[in-house]
Amino acid sequence: MPCRMSLKSLKEIRNIKDEDGIIIRNKDRLVAMGYCQEEGIDYHETFAPVARLEAIRIFLAYAAHKGFKVYQMDVKSAFLNGKLNEEVYVQQPPGFESAEFPNYVYDLDKALYGLIQAPRVGYATLSIFLINNRFEKGSIDTTLFIKRYKNEMVLVQLCVDDIIFGSTNQKYCDKLSELMKSEFEMSLMGELTFFLVLQVTQTSDGTFINQSKYVYDILKKV
Repeated sequence: MPCRMSLKSLKEIRNIKDEDGIIIRNKDRLVAMGYCQEEGIDYHETFAPVARLEAIRIFLAYAAHKGFKVYQMDVKSAFLNGKLNEEVYVQQPPGFESAEFPNYVYDLDKALYGLIQAPRVGYATLSIFLINNRFEKGSIDTTLFIKRYKNEMVLVQLCVDDIIFGSTNQKYCDKLSELMKSEFEMSLMGELTFFLVLQVTQTSDGTFINQSKYVYDILKKV
């Protein structure tokens, strides 16, 4: 069903920080004003599975038990690859209006940051890609994917456009990285050190987690 109105869009600038709150990267992106969308017209189902904090702890505990490293990657274009099922139009963003056709709008074929259904189609895109490459989706935790190689395995946990992964054999981590890069624009961030509100330290003596930054941020608001 077509959208009754065209959504506005804007340029969003964000600062990416590490576990110590230090800015490590600046980025900007085009964002649709999704709050203007109307249910049943611009979108229908919006549910998207998100990894729970308990699931991340279990993942880290299993990795420590098996003695393998956990890595992190960022899917830069996860939300931009999801195919939309609805017909949605977006106004030309400020500063990028067409001089020849100033009143034209964009007919979105794929999702855009800010759209209410963007997380759902983003998850679906990553999920289908992994399943097509012989990964099995968890029956309880649908953000967990496992691929087995005889006596070895590789585990992948999705959290929106962030991915943590590890394997009982390092070469399968490398294979996964190459596989993901072949399909998506990726940023491999190395060993996992900070995820959600967890600060992670992986050493030969074990894996240690804490939430000192999270606690500090809360105390600053008190």
